Amino acid sequence: MRIGIVCYPTFGGSGVMATELGKALADKGHQVHFITYQQPVRLSEFNANIFYHEVRVPTYPLFDYPPYETALSSTMVDVIVNNNIDLLHVHYAIPHASAAYMAKKILEKQGKRIPVITTLHGTDITLVGRDKTFEPVVTFSMNESDAITAVSNNLRDETYKHFAIEKEIQVIHNFVDVKRFRKKPIDAFRRVIAPNGEKILLHASNFRKLKRVNDVIYIFAEVLKKVPSKLLFVGDGPDRPEAEALCRHLGICDETRFVGKQEQIEEILAISDLFLMTSDYESFGLAALEAMAAGVPVISTNAGGLPEINIPGKTGFLSNVGDITSMSNHAIELLSDESKLQYFREQAAAQANQFDIDNIVPRYEELYNRFL
Repeated sequence: MRIGIVCYPTFGGSGVMATELGKALADKGHQVHFITYQQPVRLSEFNANIFYHEVRVPTYPLFDYPPYETALSSTMVDVIVNNNIDLLHVHYAIPHASAAYMAKKILEKQGKRIPVITTLHGTDITLVGRDKTFEPVVTFSMNESDAITAVSNNLRDETYKHFAIEKEIQVIHNFVDVKRFRKKPIDAFRRVIAPNGEKILLHASNFRKLKRVNDVIYIFAEVLKKVPSKLLFVGDGPDRPEAEALCRHLGICDETRFVGKQEQIEEILAISDLFLMTSDYESFGLAALEAMAAGVPVISTNAGGLPEINIPGKTGFLSNVGDITSMSNHAIELLSDESKLQYFREQAAAQANQFDIDNIVPRYEELYNRFL
């Protein structure tokens, strides 16, 4: 198949999943064309079946806001016509689904039918899409898609709850390449972070309000009272300066490291003992699944789709949003008992196998074939 994939190219979950899906499809012999405004961050290795098409947005004095959606639709049309694309798979409803609808209508005038599949990832539905400014367009473009998928049962239910969707939403969970995350820890790397054998806790996110990064710091401060530990922060975003200031205020800077955006997250997970996810909401929790694939138990909130992957008492623990005491106690419980920690490591890795890329990608292929 010749598949066009439209996504955001950033470190966010929707862009990461779209890129990993495209790479997996290319490895299986399909021709994949990425259409976005810059090269996706996970698209770092050459593959003869992968093509990247940059959306160029013209700037004129008349435009206070460059018309990205219009430029995206035009680029879609150009790529589809010149590369004989069979199907468009757009990730994140805003503005990709509406841009795809426009491209589809333009192509119909030229005598070409192009199926459009829209995959919902989370905040495109639970936050941005529900804004009255966008809701009518989001609802219309989803209903005009040939198929809709969601990355969790929770997200499917939230979509039906808040939008007048007239067709089936198929749940195809996010996935992880388990082989990629089964890394042996680099002892020298671990000694740099934890020179005295301290436990290593990890948080990875885009540092938005939704992630409640300060909760991670408060949890770690409690853990430090009982267990010699270090905390690693991976990622960057608007709340990072506030988080760094809180670490200074609590006097735990020497035990905390902010390492910024990292593409090789699997190397960091390999030396980690516990993953903290304190979000207000996660449509799925891809970062948590990647941690589990590396055999790292997860302490998380019970928000959104997280209960679909993190099994309390086996792969980690779930707590109510903002319940720092509960999450701290669970973290201390695991880090204080090496045999229990090892059991949770094994269970986390086993749970991740259910979401392995080899189990999930064929479901997308089946979906594509319905329209080809």
